[in-house]
Amino acid sequence: VAQKIDLVDNLKSELGGKFESLIVALMIPPIMYDVKCLRDAIKGAGTDEKVLVEILASRSPNEVSQIKSLYKREHNDDLEEDVCGDTGGHFQRMLVVLLQASRQQGIQEDLIQSDAQALFAAGEQKFGTDEGQFITILGNRSNAHLRKVFEEYRKLSGYEIEESIQRETSGTLQEVLLAVVKCARSVPGYFADSLYSAMKGAGTDDKTLIRIMASRSEVDMLDIRAEFRKRFATSLHKMIQGDTSGDYRKALLLLCGGDDA
Repeated sequence: VAQKIDLVDNLKSELGGKFESLIVALMIPPIMYDVKCLRDAIKGAGTDEKVLVEILASRSPNEVSQIKSLYKREHNDDLEEDVCGDTGGHFQRMLVVLLQASRQQGIQEDLIQSDAQALFAAGEQKFGTDEGQFITILGNRSNAHLRKVFEEYRKLSGYEIEESIQRETSGTLQEVLLAVVKCARSVPGYFADSLYSAMKGAGTDDKTLIRIMASRSEVDMLDIRAEFRKRFATSLHKMIQGDTSGDYRKALLLLCGGDDA
């Protein structure tokens, strides 16, 4: 009887290193890949907070719900419990809010002003910071609503919300709040920034590069490329070309698509 060879396992023995990781990532259905990344981030040695932040801040409530049920099915564990077991404090609270996947829809005109005022009062206007307000508002309002709140916040305080978050918070809480703000402004913009950070300077954060290129290749790669070109003095294509090599580079460039001169 011809043995049914598992393609992924077979590939693993043929390939190696970063190229292998990329190909394997591309062969898994997207939601399944998110589940795998989260599981590895939690169950590996130490916790990879960056992965938790990236996935939970950028996926839609609908996607988060799918991730939770698939996680349960695959691992017979509750994702929220696993995240709580591995994180703490305000950072944990924010992740739990994102895991609830109950972000409101649309823009609530009557709340724009009061949300902006609540954020201002919770941070810049106060000695110490009321993190709870930031978590509640940034975790529960729609992206479209938050964009209006940020505009109002700037008029009110004279600061961009990002500047205040940087001053008023630190560590992993700051990371997740900034990721949520960037995603509210533009999800492709958030990924463009993350890709740039993964490649700039000495050494490459290949795990992040692989994760983003694999998970966004069929979602919003063109938009990410456009945002990248707008924000940085180079194109995504050129940066990948200068930062990687071999079959790994070829595969990444195919996922990227054309060069934005």
